[in-house]
Amino acid sequence: MITLIINIKELLQIRDSSITKVSGAEMAILPTIKNAYLVIQNGLIADFGSMDNLPEIHADKIIDATGKIILPSWCDSHTHIVYAGNREQEFVDRINGLSYEEIANRGGGILNSAKKLNETSEEEIYNQSKVRLEEVMQLGTGAIEIKSGYGLTVDGELKMLRVIRRLSQNYLITIKATFLGAHAFPLEYTANHNGYIDLIINKMLPAIAENKLADFIDVFCETGYFTVEETQQIMDAGIKFGLKPKIHVNQFNSIGGIQAGIKYNALSVDHLEIMKPEDIEALKNTEIMPVALPSCSYFLSIPYTPAREIIAAGLPIALATDYNPGSTPSGNMNFVVATACIKMKMTPEEAINAATINGAYAMGIASSHGSITIGKKANLIITKPIHSYYQLPYAFGSNLIENVLIEGEVIS
Repeated sequence: MITLIINIKELLQIRDSSITKVSGAEMAILPTIKNAYLVIQNGLIADFGSMDNLPEIHADKIIDATGKIILPSWCDSHTHIVYAGNREQEFVDRINGLSYEEIANRGGGILNSAKKLNETSEEEIYNQSKVRLEEVMQLGTGAIEIKSGYGLTVDGELKMLRVIRRLSQNYLITIKATFLGAHAFPLEYTANHNGYIDLIINKMLPAIAENKLADFIDVFCETGYFTVEETQQIMDAGIKFGLKPKIHVNQFNSIGGIQAGIKYNALSVDHLEIMKPEDIEALKNTEIMPVALPSCSYFLSIPYTPAREIIAAGLPIALATDYNPGSTPSGNMNFVVATACIKMKMTPEEAINAATINGAYAMGIASSHGSITIGKKANLIITKPIHSYYQLPYAFGSNLIENVLIEGEVIS
């Protein structure tokens, strides 16, 4: 099957296969071709270039993209979209003055979601989660990471990871699974941290490894959750079971989580709302991807990740949604890109780089996703007719996407 797209107003994010991420000043550069064509064959990008050099192609399908811009689909490297129910009441509680931490301390937050998940059947969790997945695909997401972490029991965590695997089997979108049993301490382990960590290491991890249910391991390294020492213990165990670390750090406090991530060669360090100069300095000369979650900052009214300082230090940065029921009940990467521009002062070029090629890197899929590169998956966003790609973050409340292609197929 050969699809030819012609008369593309501008084709964004064209890259050589050797480029897997962009950092520092390079983030401000977004390579493009105006008046372009693109060839898709068997779900992969087969060729592209200027319409002036369009070769003779016997296509099975031709799409005319006059006035429209094409870019790689979004790569959302941090989500929690498998969950049961919602936490709408906590949203109202925050409006009435309670903080995220206060809600968690009285049994809300993650523990609230864990209670609901363990009371809900696996089939129902799958049915709720697939609706969210279909929605984000329509919004332009072509690859997504999904975490467990609302089970906090052996059965609950395995149930979540099985749902993630089933979603991956039933949808074209690329899905990476992360085990986040260390999301919070269950109530029965509040005074027995070692007991729960033992459960993670000696019960959950062996079952996950045996059934090949996860790609990554994550820990919520934060005051009131998992200490640096506990985080290191869990990461070390995860690595022994073949899981690469990705960790929550510096959401509310800087306690040394970034340094722990560096020590264990984490693929990414995520959140980063509170960054000390020594945290940024520590990330230099590493291969770790800093990941910002601006819609979480928006929803919780907490600081935004200091993107300008991170980029000025020569570091890369990725953008993701943190889609979850408590602190970010949205998987709209278009809003994330716009918010990064509006609130974090990232340029449109930087934000698009962060949400495509750097997002792919933060999921370990940069060789197949995140850029317009021959041989990569044809996961594409086709916009409606727009003036320029600056309109994507500028018109933050409008849906400017006309079609989304995943592996060359239009998502209906």
